[in-house]
Amino acid sequence: MTVSGEFIAFLALALVAIIGGVLLLNLKKVVHMVVALVFTFLSIAGIYVLLSAEFLAVVQILVYSGAISIIMLFGIMLTKHNDEDEGDSKGGGWRKAFLFLGVLAFGAVFYIGIYNLDFGSAPAALHENNPEQIGIELYSKYVIPFELMSVLLLVAFVGAIVLSRNDEKEEADKE
Repeated sequence: MTVSGEFIAFLALALVAIIGGVLLLNLKKVVHMVVALVFTFLSIAGIYVLLSAEFLAVVQILVYSGAISIIMLFGIMLTKHNDEDEGDSKGGGWRKAFLFLGVLAFGAVFYIGIYNLDFGSAPAALHENNPEQIGIELYSKYVIPFELMSVLLLVAFVGAIVLSRNDEKEEADKE
């Protein structure tokens, strides 16, 4: 087995993604959880770059690492929550041990599952005009679901505005 730079980069990015996910589940402060989630999102974008999907990597960074993380931080800042750390409940050490064993079992199952996996050698033009290929697929085969999703997002946006205006009116009526 030869070890290439791409293999080392994949292992590093995969390790950061796994560590970010585990930290997300184990950290106590919500802001720290969001930071761990950002590291996971960025490492997934790096994996997309390794797969020659630069367009998806940029979208991953812009949408998930940027917009979704900022929305989560605003949601955390605008809501009331208790920042006090609660003491570890009984069995905290056992919980961490089971979590570690679960992560190891998950990794072992995936390693066994993909060790001898062979997809064949079908020729594919992966590195040629990624955004163009995505656009052609999106606007030829999937144009109806794409338009339905835009209408759904528009309805959700209008609904959020109506709900926020109703809350403002109720607060004004109480005064």
